[in-house]
Amino acid sequence: MSLAVGSGPSFSAYSWSGNNFNGNMTVVDKVPPEILFLVDSHWYQFPPLNPLWHALLGFFISLLGFISICGNGVVIYVFSCTKSLRTPSNLFVVNLAISDFMLMATMAPMMAINCYFETWILGPFMCQIYGMLGSMFGCASIWTMTVIAMDRYNVIVKGLAARPLTIKSALFWIFQVWLNSAIWTVAPILGWNRYVPEGNMTSCGTDYLTKDWVSVSYIWAYSFFVYGLPLSVIIYAYWFIVKAVSTHERQMREQAKKMNVASLRSSEAQQTSTEIKLAKIAMMTISLWFMAWTPYLIINLAGLYAPRSLSPLASIWGAVFAKANAVYNPIVYGISHPKYRAALYQKFPSLSCTSESNTESQSQASAATAVSDEKTSA
Repeated sequence: MSLAVGSGPSFSAYSWSGNNFNGNMTVVDKVPPEILFLVDSHWYQFPPLNPLWHALLGFFISLLGFISICGNGVVIYVFSCTKSLRTPSNLFVVNLAISDFMLMATMAPMMAINCYFETWILGPFMCQIYGMLGSMFGCASIWTMTVIAMDRYNVIVKGLAARPLTIKSALFWIFQVWLNSAIWTVAPILGWNRYVPEGNMTSCGTDYLTKDWVSVSYIWAYSFFVYGLPLSVIIYAYWFIVKAVSTHERQMREQAKKMNVASLRSSEAQQTSTEIKLAKIAMMTISLWFMAWTPYLIINLAGLYAPRSLSPLASIWGAVFAKANAVYNPIVYGISHPKYRAALYQKFPSLSCTSESNTESQSQASAATAVSDEKTSA
């Protein structure tokens, strides 16, 4: 049997054989009646997904949730219990881990349950809560990484002219991150746009299919202030970071040439090299975030201007791929942050990547964050 719905989805994803399949069914048919008022008519044109897709989605989101909760939980524990890591800059790292932890702790269980029942079964109220929490924690992660980029810019580009980051100022910026996230994600609850079931009806997100000016204005405003503006700030910060690093390295080479030596390995050069490594950590994290959230942005804009290109399978995988960003951050910091790696080995020796590199990691640990610690605690 083959189903063709306009330019709709492929046979393998939406057509399947079994006693429970009816050629007239749609992806919306299993949705409980009390939540149907939130479902856009766009989804009525698609037949049910193959149950294997629901099983795969449920398994994938459960796996991501387990890895994210464990990984971010370890980051929070290690940074909180290691005195040498309690610096103002590292408060941003802990805040990022908290937002990622909460994202998957609240999203993964609910989506896994809905994947088991192959539709949203938690009612309209929980749909609003699910959409709001997912958006809030995602927004907090985005803006926390933006603040991390600006902190690196402050340390590396401005150097001694920069105003030192203190615990109080770091907490102020973290408060601003959560306040900004709350404003943007509570707005749909209060009537500026709304949270609705999307894709295969196992998750809820912003309503990007309604064409009234209220919904459209929110999507555009949200896209700018939660995606476009942070991305612009990050590009600005790292453009000047790379420029400053390049200038410094050129000056070091010229000085070494004048002194007729192969290189200058002064303490200043070593400190700058450490700062470069720390900047690369943040840049790697942000790059992964960019790859995770850009597809979901495209889905939101496609819903406004090219809804026929959206299928349940494409939209739901875009949402899951965005949530996967919560898994990347603890892995990135575990591999790339020497002082964190050394502390992790002390707390959990079995998690050490290599036995031979432990001594080297520990010997590099104090140098890895020395400059940041000195400048932020000065």
